[in-house]
Amino acid sequence: MTPNDLVVLRASIRFRGRQFPCSIGRAGRTTNKREGDGATPVGIHSFVGMLYRPDRMARPTDWAIPIGPGDLWSDDPTDQDYNLMVRTPYEGRHEKLWRADPLYDLVLLTNWNWPYATRGKGSAIFVHRWRKPGHPTEGCVALAPEHLLWIAQRLSYQTRLIVQP
Repeated sequence: MTPNDLVVLRASIRFRGRQFPCSIGRAGRTTNKREGDGATPVGIHSFVGMLYRPDRMARPTDWAIPIGPGDLWSDDPTDQDYNLMVRTPYEGRHEKLWRADPLYDLVLLTNWNWPYATRGKGSAIFVHRWRKPGHPTEGCVALAPEHLLWIAQRLSYQTRLIVQP
């Protein structure tokens, strides 16, 4: 591990010498991730992108990509675009990235089951804003908005998300 790694501990993340409370999947952690199981996959994950809502916040870094109302994420294991960002119109099962709530105002994308997805192995393991402290996710890692922004502004190419068992 390096000081640049985001390390998910029991109920917190350690990054650059600081510790931040976090939430993980409602089913805890798993070494056998499946679509819809509500678990956060154990392992070392790279960050492959960052998305943000330009109508709600300033661009957090040079490499952050703005999302719009037509942006979706495919979570349909039967579709060829499974675990990829897609746009409307899209017939497969999906999750809206442009949400009414603030959960996806800033999203750090991991390489979980990406770019060549194994069908049913799980999609969209993001680091995003939490609903409230301690409220579980569907498998993502969630943080307070101010902590998420602080981390996002300091991510580097080598930063990894390490989810410990």
